Amino acid sequence: MKKLISSKVIVIEKRRLLQALLLSVVIGLVLWVIFAEKKKAPDYPIVMVEPVKQDNVEIYGEYVGRVRAQQFVEVHARVEGYLEKMLFKEGSHIEKNELLFRINQDKYKARVDKAKAQLKKDEAQALKTKRDYERISPLYKQNAASQLDLDNAIAAYESAEAAVAMSKADLYQLEQELGYTVVNSPISGYISESKVDLGTLVGPGSKSLLATIVKIDTVLIDFSMTALDYLKSKERNVELGQRDSTRSWQPYVSITLANNSVYPFKGLVDFASPQVNPQTGTFSVRAEMPNPEKALLPGQFTKVKLLLDVRENSNVVPLKSVIIEKGGAYIYVMRRDSVVERRYIELGPEFQNHVVVERGLVKDEYIVTEGYHKLTPGVKVQPVSESN
Repeated sequence: MKKLISSKVIVIEKRRLLQALLLSVVIGLVLWVIFAEKKKAPDYPIVMVEPVKQDNVEIYGEYVGRVRAQQFVEVHARVEGYLEKMLFKEGSHIEKNELLFRINQDKYKARVDKAKAQLKKDEAQALKTKRDYERISPLYKQNAASQLDLDNAIAAYESAEAAVAMSKADLYQLEQELGYTVVNSPISGYISESKVDLGTLVGPGSKSLLATIVKIDTVLIDFSMTALDYLKSKERNVELGQRDSTRSWQPYVSITLANNSVYPFKGLVDFASPQVNPQTGTFSVRAEMPNPEKALLPGQFTKVKLLLDVRENSNVVPLKSVIIEKGGAYIYVMRRDSVVERRYIELGPEFQNHVVVERGLVKDEYIVTEGYHKLTPGVKVQPVSESN
């Protein structure tokens, strides 16, 4: 009995000893975990990256232009006389052949009447000489009239016919002058104020300009481009002033008004001067612009924006990612292993805070756009995209 009790006591003590041992191991592990030095993770620079994109880039040139009417016509008095009537409202729209002015006609009507009377007289004389010739001609054949009588009859008849022709020409000329006393509009458009007052003596020898008319449903935009612009357009096979059906785009023009608003319509270049002005080094270019709302007035200055080229499938990067130093322009490119390298690039035209990269990058390569000031080639980085 005593042996049984002592054996149970020994078993219990062994269990307690084992439990104490396990507890001490657990406490030791906990303390080691708490107080052991943790290995620090590598601290990589955080940078903003984005892929190289391809886009169709529109290249523009900006110039100063002036609006000009598609048609500008001066209305002049073609005959002399006193201005009697003005038959239009100044500044209004008029139609072609609409009556504008009337000059006193009394003198010209009298001249026409006189010319008509002279024509009748000459026609009567021509009729008489014709009858004389018709009487003399058979008598001459019968030897009843001399050769001289026949020659005189023929000469008188031909002179009378010539006088009739002259009278008709004089009458036509005087009727034309009478018609010029009524001044009609040669085109449809907007007419200016009258340049002369009623009762003024007008005509070629005095004041001939009566008014001006402009057609502004369509206007012309005149501006100048440099010889360098011309050479660049030739390099891109762009013929200014000519349509090219092989291109997917045309050199259209947009303009900005005086209030800095963009005009809603666009025009096309329809003319480019074939020579350069040696004094300015520029050549003249003209664009045709629709003007249905009459928002553009002749003589107005505008800012002209001309589409010079469209670079199709160009590599495009943000301008802020490019670093320009004495050795050239470069950019940081991140490889697949998150290591950056310095890549020298050839820059193209800039547009909207971006720039075209002509050479040095390919599509979908990741470039560093922010945080590159703390980088050196070969450094591993922690990339962050703008979407994140």
